[in-house]
Amino acid sequence: MTTPTVIAALPTPFRDTGELDPRAARELFRAVNGIVDGLFVAGTTGEFAALDDAERLMLIEIALEEAGPDRVVAHVGAASAFQAARLAAAAVSLGATRLAAITPYFQPAGPDVVRDYFVRILDAAGDAALYAYLYPDLTNTDVTPEQLAAVPGLAGVKLSGRASGEVALHVAQSYDVYSGNDVQLAAVAEQGGTGVVSGLSAAFPGVFVKLARAVAGGDTAARDAHQEVADEIGAVVGPNISHLKLALDLLGLPGGASRVAAQEVDPAVRSRLVRLIERETA
Repeated sequence: MTTPTVIAALPTPFRDTGELDPRAARELFRAVNGIVDGLFVAGTTGEFAALDDAERLMLIEIALEEAGPDRVVAHVGAASAFQAARLAAAAVSLGATRLAAITPYFQPAGPDVVRDYFVRILDAAGDAALYAYLYPDLTNTDVTPEQLAAVPGLAGVKLSGRASGEVALHVAQSYDVYSGNDVQLAAVAEQGGTGVVSGLSAAFPGVFVKLARAVAGGDTAARDAHQEVADEIGAVVGPNISHLKLALDLLGLPGGASRVAAQEVDPAVRSRLVRLIERETA
């Protein structure tokens, strides 16, 4: 089996004042890039909806400088095709060769609207690869595998939320399939998926890279051991930006503040994170 790809979905560090912290972003991108297979920048974990276009492009440029175009997936999705296409063209002008775009969101979009949205981004992207990003739980837009396959020129798809349960259906459409459900890496690979775009890998990259290698090597004992750790990380950190940023801070990496509305981390969660990190870094 080919080793599943682990792409880290990176959070965006902000200062306590709410301003983007480019220096902290560079430090984080550099640290994680040396371990995983790629960086996913300015996505949901990166609080893209709370960033203006200039900030998104700044993060993409920093990532390209640190990791190079082959290892960076620049997220350019937006609520409108107009904004997404403009971001795609700007990202490509910075050197991006791999783009991702979440579907239109807030207002539900039908199949024709979704198709037009991706076609317009593809037109703006030139020769850059484009991955559709499906997250129906947050976008209010559902896209079937057959509808996505009808969009000419897509390189693949990232599936998050309830869409992550459709890996096998998308694999059947013969494009690259990534799941946003980090802890299902082994199951994704077994279903023929390409890998994961993993927010947890921003703080715990080694765990998921080791799991991917164990899966590819057929080492059942190692896979089970790494899976147990991955499951624990998922249970403690979850899809929670505040928990992820706290984990980074505890690891000595810049998590920073958040812009999106986020509750304070429960003291019990903090204690579990401290114990987990102490064990994994011992």
